[in-house]
Amino acid sequence: MNPQEEIAPLGEIPVDIEIELDRRIMTTREVLRLEEGSIIGTSRSAGENIDIYIGGVLSASGEIVLIENSLGVRITDFRDD
Repeated sequence: MNPQEEIAPLGEIPVDIEIELDRRIMTTREVLRLEEGSIIGTSRSAGENIDIYIGGVLSASGEIVLIENSLGVRITDFRDD
């Protein structure tokens, strides 16, 4: 039995996946001015490497990609440890 078959019964358990594009420091005034549709710029761009956390654990690496008019992440490597 291969590893995917061994964990198949766990396939429907939801897990949190976190992908952090950037961190910003904003004043309280700036935060209070945010509204739906506001844009917060990022210093990251397509092609840059990014960390992927699954269940709070660094589990993979990825690359920022453009998909039509949206940003996405292509998984490039899973950690073995």
